[in-house]
Amino acid sequence: MNRREVVRILSGGALGLTALRARALGATAALGEVTSAARDRLDRIGVQLYTVRREMARDVEGTLARVAEIGFREVEFAGYFGQKPREVRAALDAAGLDAPAAHVSFNLLQDGWEQTLEAASVIGHHTLIVPWIAEERRTLDGYRAAAELFNSAGEAARAAGRQLGYHNHDFEFERIDGRVPFDVLLEATDPDLVVYEMDLFWVTNGGHDPIDYIARYPGRFALVHVKDRSADGAMVDVGQGTIDFAEIFARRTQAGIRHYFVEHDRPGDPFASIQTSYDFLRALEF
Repeated sequence: MNRREVVRILSGGALGLTALRARALGATAALGEVTSAARDRLDRIGVQLYTVRREMARDVEGTLARVAEIGFREVEFAGYFGQKPREVRAALDAAGLDAPAAHVSFNLLQDGWEQTLEAASVIGHHTLIVPWIAEERRTLDGYRAAAELFNSAGEAARAAGRQLGYHNHDFEFERIDGRVPFDVLLEATDPDLVVYEMDLFWVTNGGHDPIDYIARYPGRFALVHVKDRSADGAMVDVGQGTIDFAEIFARRTQAGIRHYFVEHDRPGDPFASIQTSYDFLRALEF
């Protein structure tokens, strides 16, 4: 075998290796495209039962059963409609639902907190959310005092294996002496003791961007109220408005989101509303 033949064979081998390498790189690139195109979807969608409050007042068990039929797996309570904790738990079990959260009155933090925590344990709530601060408390000092109470109640909740949270409306974004009260609450509450339920409609309605709050206060928003807003400010079914839920949910890890609750404060047909919202979220990729 002369030198020319050796070079030809080696060159052929090199070309073969190059072709193989090119095919491998192409396959890797294609795999990368598939991976980058892969999206996440919500696997557990919840609903705030305030949306179907009239139906709950008439028939707790039947309403929970219809909610489960739509496909929801989690619910958030806003009152128990005369049911005792064990009765609520039984109704949830019958419908195959979990209730990881409930809204509770601010006043219960000062009078009846221990009993509230005991009831939460029976029903299965992990997080108890204060949804409202009364108008007379809406001063900077009032918000700071509320934050102190949240920290204290949050410590008691943690000792009982529960978690305290706060749900915003839009009044927390009305500046007082140059400060945004929602920022005051976030800064004055201990992240280990108090979580937040970001209401995406009310943040937006207050002139702020949910993504900005996620970036500024990462890990603080364990729950979200998924409700939509039209361009003219009306509350609409999820997917019928302008809020970019995919962009927000793509930041779920940064935000700390664990639960997603559909809500509409004033639906025309409550069951039709939550069905529309559920269908949109079930198909949403982000």
